[in-house]
This record gives sequence, C-alpha cells and structure tokens, in this order.
Amino acid sequence: MAQDLQNWNPEDEQQWQSSGKTIANRNLWISIPSLLCGFAVWLYWGIITVQMLNLGFPFSRPDLFSLMAIAGLSGATLRIPSSFFIRLAGGRNTVFLTTSLLILPALGTGIALQDPNTPLWHFQLLALLSGFGGGNFASSMSNISFFFPKKVQGYALGMNAGLGNFGVTTMQILVPLVMTIAIFSGSSLVLQNVSGTLIGKIEAGSETWIQNAGYIWLFFLVPLAIAAWIGMNNIVDEHVSPNIGSTISAFFKIIVMLGLGLSIAAGGLYLMLPENANGLGVELNKWIVLPLVIAATVFTLKLLPLGRAYKEGLQRQYRIFNNKHTWAMTIIYTMTFGSFIGYSAALALSIKVIFGFQHLIVDGVMTHDTVNSNGPSALMFAWMGPFIGALIRPIGGKIADKIGGALVTQIISIVMVISALGVAYFMKAAYASATPEAYFYPFLILFLILFAATGIGNGSTFRTIAMVFDKEQAGPVLGWTSAVAAYGAFIIPKVFGEQINATTPEIALYGFAIFYAVCIVINWWFYLRKNAYVKNP
Repeated sequence: MAQDLQNWNPEDEQQWQSSGKTIANRNLWISIPSLLCGFAVWLYWGIITVQMLNLGFPFSRPDLFSLMAIAGLSGATLRIPSSFFIRLAGGRNTVFLTTSLLILPALGTGIALQDPNTPLWHFQLLALLSGFGGGNFASSMSNISFFFPKKVQGYALGMNAGLGNFGVTTMQILVPLVMTIAIFSGSSLVLQNVSGTLIGKIEAGSETWIQNAGYIWLFFLVPLAIAAWIGMNNIVDEHVSPNIGSTISAFFKIIVMLGLGLSIAAGGLYLMLPENANGLGVELNKWIVLPLVIAATVFTLKLLPLGRAYKEGLQRQYRIFNNKHTWAMTIIYTMTFGSFIGYSAALALSIKVIFGFQHLIVDGVMTHDTVNSNGPSALMFAWMGPFIGALIRPIGGKIADKIGGALVTQIISIVMVISALGVAYFMKAAYASATPEAYFYPFLILFLILFAATGIGNGSTFRTIAMVFDKEQAGPVLGWTSAVAAYGAFIIPKVFGEQINATTPEIALYGFAIFYAVCIVINWWFYLRKNAYVKNP
C-alpha cells in the first residue's frame, strides 16, 4: 500500500527528478481510468434514454430528457463538496471511496432496466445517484494539481481531464455494443424502432439487453477501487491535506458531505419537476432553482458538525471566494467544460428526436411523431463530439503552455459563437422538414467543430487557473469552477428538452451563442487588454 507523502514539493527539481515524477505519474495513471468510469456512469443516461425510447418504455420525451438533467444537477452539485475533499480527507482516501460508490448506481441501473414497467421515480433516483460520477471530477482535478510542478500543469491536468472525459466517448461506444449481447443475467427486450451501434444500424424487431448498460461498469469499478487503495498517495503537508485524521474519519466526512449535496439537489428537483413526474407541482423555474441549490450547498457545508479541523480547513478553502479571478474563471470555464458536458449529455437524444422523426403538417398542424426511416442512428454518431472534445484537450493545454492560456481561450470563444449559430440554423431547418436527414451532416460537422473548441478551451483554462492562483488555491478553484461548469449537464439537456417540446430547438443555441460572446468580453477584460489584471496567463 502506498505511503502518505510529507514535505512534497514538485517545484524542487532534485526531488522531482529523483522520485517525485514517478510518484506523480503513478497517481495520475490511476486517477485517469477512475475518472473515466465516473464520467461514463454519470452520463450514460444520454444513451440509455435513446434506447428506452427505441424499446417503447412508457415515458414521455420530456421525462427522458429530465433523467439526463437530474444526473446533471446531481453531479454538478456534488462537485461543490468534492472540491474540498482533498484537503479534508486526502487524495488516496477520496479516490478510493468515490470510485467505490459508483457501484451503487451502476448495479441499480442494470436491475431497473430489465423491466420496462419500472416506475419513473426509480430511474430518477438512480439518475440522482449517478451524480457521484460527476462529482468525482472536482476532487480528481484538485488532487492531481498538487502532484505536478507549474511548468507541466497544463499537460497534467489536460491529461487527467481529457482522458478522464473519454469516459463519455467510451460509454457512448461500449454501451450500445454490450446491449446487443447476452452477457449478464436477465431476458432481452425487443426494439420497436431502429437502433444502432458504432458499426451500423440495428433493425426494429431485434433483441437487446439494455440492462448491460449498467452492469458492464462493475467489471472496471471493482479493480479500479483496489488500484486506488494500493497505488495512490495522500499528501499530508500543510498546503494540501494537513488534518485528515484516520481513514474511517476521512470516509465519514466524505459520505456526510456527499449526502448533504444529494439532499439539496433532490430538494431542488422536487421544486422544479411537475407533479406527474414526482415533483411538488409548483414547477419552479430552473434559473431560480439553480442558484438556490448552489447557495444552499455552499452555506450548509459550513454548518456540518464535523469538528474543528473540518471547519478550519473549509474556511481556509472558502478564501477562494474573495478572489475576483475565481468568479471570472468560473464563467469562462463554464463556457468550455459546461458546453462540453452539456452537449455530451443531450446530443444523442437530440439527434433521435430532431432527425429520427419526420416533421409533417397534418390538418394545418406541425407533427413530430412519424418515424423517419431515413434518419441517422443517434447511437452511431453521438460519440464523435465527446471523442474529439476529450482527445484534443491535452493539445489545448500544451498550446496554452507555449502561447498563453487566455489567448487560446479567446480564439476558441469566437469559434464557438460562429459554430453555435450555424448549428442553430440547421436545427431549425431540420425541425421544420419532412426530410430532416438532408440537414444532418452540416449539423454534425458544426457540432464537431463546437466540441473541438470546447476541448481546446478547456485545456487552456487549466493553464490560466494554474498560473493565476497560488498552489493552495489552485486546486480548490479547479474544483469550484468545474462544479459550476458541470451544471451545463443540467441546463443544456433541460433547455434542449424545453425548446424541442416548444418546436424551437434553435433558440437553445442562440442563447448559448450569446453567453459565449459575454465570455469573450470577460476574458479580454481580465487577461488580454492592455492593463489586464494578469497578462495572458
């Protein structure tokens, strides 16, 4: 079992070359696949809901979009307490426990999917628990930031985030494939609509084992949890994890803080969801629910009775909120990662709904429920965007290390505005056409460009954060900004679902393009103008 590290200083070149580099890389290469599985379990609802629609599960399209939004809200909310896990509980303890907790939603999802009559609340609960995987990003990035010197922070964090984000692509390729094979227990279901995998279409009437979408991750999660326990390290220095206490107490702090985050996210969903979807029925607006959930989580964490060391550690971490750069980078990071994760969650079902059905005028009314036999299979194409966005992220970090993070961010922001407007044009045209497939490839190409821009920009923002903040604040800031940005996995599916239901899907992209333009101004003001606070970090 790996030992706790004392007097850790990766900026000391002699220590780095003699032993530090080996230790840091070992922790990184255990962290990456653990984070990959976290992303997979968090976002597999984007693929599962497509197949639930193909199998005729008795849920409406808004209900299916809401499952992705529930997982998105939960995962983003759990990133807030997860931002502080490393200081309070240590890196090794955190990665082991948070990886192990992913077994719960993976196993539960496999069981629930075996029966189409499983009630909606059951899937909603499992989507809420899938948020464990989303929360893991904040603690993982914070942990890795302490292991590497600033000269390679862009590369190290880009590798952890970029390859970790490959969990989205891995899931989008692996889940459709395993659903075609009787690997685990349970009977098959019969497709009512055309489905597909990376290698081709699957016709209606074919058998599918949708439960494998959950069970398959157990093969990876168990050995990864063991690897984290044996091979990773806690850094017990003052600026990292000075008062973690016993392993049991570290686990207790993590579980209590995660429980708090889940409870607040569930409360927000109860206020937002309609009564027929197990909500209170007041259907509070998402733009009100979101800040309420964030504020409640941040302030309630301070009230937890977890001892003096906990309160002192949390208060020290909360100093990041007094730094104006925390707020600037939160907005900019939301543009890049928030877009990546939100589009990843919503793309597959959006392709299915917009291009998989003909949009016909019947008795003067536009209808959207006639299956389009020429439509593309969402499961054949949805993986491409997240694949490109994740693959290119380390490259974005390396470019930023050479020419400056803010400059790279500014360039990709302009690309994102143009691409979003182009996607909006083709979505509008497709959703008013009896032959929407005619607009699919221009839509897909522009979306792939948009994904590539989010990946490059994500890498460049890692560089900026590493340069602007000192070593004590950089980790918590990475965690906090990633937490807020992760609400993209809630907002984007929610907005897409609402606008598609209103027959105006292009409005969603118009709104996102406006937000990207605002980010251009903020990035220029803070980091690129003549008297910028920090010049092109």
